[in-house]
Amino acid sequence: MTHASPPPQHSPNPTPDSSARRGRLNLPGVLPIDGKQPLFWLYLGLKDICHSPWLSLSHGLVIAICGGLITWLAHDRFWLLASAVSGFLAIAPVLATSLYAMSRAIERNEAVNLRLLFKTWTQWQTLQNNEPVSYWCLVRFGLLLALAGTGWVLTSSALITLLAPVPVHTPMDFIRHVVLSPDSYLFELWLALGGLMGAPVFASSVVAMPLLLDRKLNTLQAVLTSWKVVLTHPMPMVLWAFLIMGLSMMGVLSLFIGLIVIVPMLGHASWHAYRDLVDTRDVPERMPRLEAV
Repeated sequence: MTHASPPPQHSPNPTPDSSARRGRLNLPGVLPIDGKQPLFWLYLGLKDICHSPWLSLSHGLVIAICGGLITWLAHDRFWLLASAVSGFLAIAPVLATSLYAMSRAIERNEAVNLRLLFKTWTQWQTLQNNEPVSYWCLVRFGLLLALAGTGWVLTSSALITLLAPVPVHTPMDFIRHVVLSPDSYLFELWLALGGLMGAPVFASSVVAMPLLLDRKLNTLQAVLTSWKVVLTHPMPMVLWAFLIMGLSMMGVLSLFIGLIVIVPMLGHASWHAYRDLVDTRDVPERMPRLEAV
């Protein structure tokens, strides 16, 4: 299965009519997909890794090293460890920005190198002067995700503190008194609460970050487009969410070694999910295209 045809080139300055439509929150359309398409996104993610293995895998290596260091420093502090893991999962779509840019460059037959990664992370400083609204889109979205992660940690800690039979201070305390407790359903309640709070975050971010990187939309439009995608394709999005969570947990449980491959695979795959799901033909590109190689 192939992507929708690449969107045509747009003028860097959209017409007044298109600006007015976006001002009224006119959202991009949602494209039809097959129910098993999320599995194909993973395949495309692996394919992008093979195109630029060292640059792709370096993202996963950095995350794996950070995860190992945090675990080593906080191995006896459960809430610090839980906060770090929750924070990573919450802001992962922002951290994967350069992976989206790499997949976009591969799709456009542009050069994929360190210069591309540097430009991806620094071009927002240029936008701060030329397009202040565009610059703050990324900042606002990152803050929203960080706030969501903080909310989960606080809510989770309150639940465990109130209902656990003994204080939970270390990961072993959590496993012994919450996960393996035969006398309560606290662990099941904790999982249900996590799903209840995580679902809106997933729905708000599933295509939002690639869309913000690629097209001239604001944060609200990107978030609403993500919700539109999820509501249009609920079952494929449920499958996609389970794949993301399942693979992420596998990476963590492998002592973070698996994250070296899983992080870039999911990052690249998320770009392909965005391209398959969102019809951006009428939305101007945020940055000009580079020369093809």
